[in-house]
Amino acid sequence: MNNVCISVIIPAFNIEKYIGRCLSSVINQSYKNLEIIVVNDASTDSTGKIIDEYAAKDKRIIAIHKIVNEGVVSARFTGIRNSTGMFIGFVDGDDFIDSGMYSYLINNALKYHCDISHCGYKMIYPNKQIDYYYNTEKLLLQTNIEGLRDLVSGNFVEPALCNKIYLRTLFNNLDDLEKQMRSIKINEDLLLNYFLFKKSKNAVYEDKCFYHYILRSNSTTSSKLNESKLKDPIKVMRMICKDSSNIPEVNQVAENRLLNLMVRTVTIYSEEKIDILVLYKKELRADLKRNLKLIFSKKHLNQSTKLKVLWVVINPFSYYLIHRLYEKVKRIDKKYKVG
Repeated sequence: MNNVCISVIIPAFNIEKYIGRCLSSVINQSYKNLEIIVVNDASTDSTGKIIDEYAAKDKRIIAIHKIVNEGVVSARFTGIRNSTGMFIGFVDGDDFIDSGMYSYLINNALKYHCDISHCGYKMIYPNKQIDYYYNTEKLLLQTNIEGLRDLVSGNFVEPALCNKIYLRTLFNNLDDLEKQMRSIKINEDLLLNYFLFKKSKNAVYEDKCFYHYILRSNSTTSSKLNESKLKDPIKVMRMICKDSSNIPEVNQVAENRLLNLMVRTVTIYSEEKIDILVLYKKELRADLKRNLKLIFSKKHLNQSTKLKVLWVVINPFSYYLIHRLYEKVKRIDKKYKVG
């Protein structure tokens, strides 16, 4: 097992407070055959200097300093192009990982002859609260179709790249996808994962939470509503629906998820007056109304999804009120709030 190299790609931009902890957690993995590629995405703080200090101490670290900031998608693909490992993994520079994560992932990949090996993760809030996704400790072998379906449904396979390792050949011939992804700020992980799972033969999932996702006040997850946060999830799911049109088992799940995303977006409430939100909500509601007959004719769509669509077409405000009450009772409305 130890002769198989894993290339770990770490994008980093202006995270001088966190990059040292991240690099230490990767360096101290019990699995030692790692190629650690850190892509400094034109940071303006001390991030680059800290990376160089770590690289001077550990020859496994390859530091790449970009002159122009081009975002996380470009940084990751830069790392991919400079990698040589049989498997590729990702860690975000402000997160960290348990010391045994890569030992578990590579052991499962080789033991079960899988192209993708993944695990659970834990989300850590500034107040030290921890949410587990999902820590059941179950082990699941997934065929190509099962992996795709589980990923797209979002029920227990998370869309993140960082809790997985991938056979490096899965990244071949993705230049066109990279270009499309550069305009996407939210759910770009899900889109890339969709095509990687689609190209894979199989996957193995062990639900132990080795990855620590740190929720910060200025992180993408907790940031205020903007055009990317509003539109990108629906844009990504529409791309997946279109691409999976010839894979019925996956397409059916994708269509259900797309419609639920549209319903949720139509009934979003924001304390800020955002013109783009008002216009986009009207656009989506009109789209649902226009396709209402088609939606109800599709037998594979969940009855609950159809009823939600009908409800927001008739009276989105009443749907919002009931859903808001449900979120408060379940405390879902507090999720991702860090301030």
